[in-house]
Amino acid sequence: MKCALVGIDGRVRHVERHATGAERGPQAVVATILDVADGLAGKAHADGLRPVACGVAVPGVVDEAAGVAVWSANVGFRDVPLRDLVATRLGVPAALGHDVRVGGLAEARLGAARGSRHVLFIAIGTGIAASHVVDGTAFAGAHGAAGEFGHILVRPDGPRCGCGRPGCLEAVASASAVARRYTEVTGNTADTADVVARATAGEAAAGQVWRETVEALADGLATAHSLLDVDTIVLGGGLAQAGPDLLDPLRAALRERMTFHREPRLVTAALGDEAGCLGAALLALDSLENS
Repeated sequence: MKCALVGIDGRVRHVERHATGAERGPQAVVATILDVADGLAGKAHADGLRPVACGVAVPGVVDEAAGVAVWSANVGFRDVPLRDLVATRLGVPAALGHDVRVGGLAEARLGAARGSRHVLFIAIGTGIAASHVVDGTAFAGAHGAAGEFGHILVRPDGPRCGCGRPGCLEAVASASAVARRYTEVTGNTADTADVVARATAGEAAAGQVWRETVEALADGLATAHSLLDVDTIVLGGGLAQAGPDLLDPLRAALRERMTFHREPRLVTAALGDEAGCLGAALLALDSLENS
């Protein structure tokens, strides 16, 4: 868990990290969330600050309107009313959001896409997910499942995804997919950073894997852009740490796929680990304004 006290000016005042304890089950995770939130509120009071709201962001399917963590494979959540649990524990208004959506919210308002009205934030790590932000608002969809960018079908004959279907972008171009594909091609193990370094150094097998990754990502981005017509695409997560080694070929591949659509600006995320905490804080402050 990444946790922070954030001022209404968007400045981070205090940061903490805690283990989720997911191995002890979802009820233990909920208890830890409440304890950590309570501890942060106590820290604020001790520093002479007054907490006005609490934002919580979790992975999975989130019903933001109802404040319910509907489902999360990572921690085993099923229909947990986290917003109300937090509000009751702390005695302040609370908001619940999706971890990638709040990250996109922060990047759109405070980070790499600041000043852009139409933003697509994509987190590429072990999995791939996205957040569509328009005029500073991230859209959750009708059922809280918007932004599952990793499950765009890009290679119908490709490897089977964790969702059960073959050929999803996540199964082809996530950080874990890059490492797995390199092992398939060479028989050797390497993490994504190693694959990128070896590709840059001219290793043929690594270059092949990296080109396949970039081409798949470009196909996914072209599909998303055709539907959303954004002006800025922000890439975050572990894979984005490849920097120009990812952005330069990806930008060129995406340009090749553009016909009548205007090419979006393609940038890497600017807020790093703080994006989730900042986004959760923004969500909480928004809930105050809208109440």
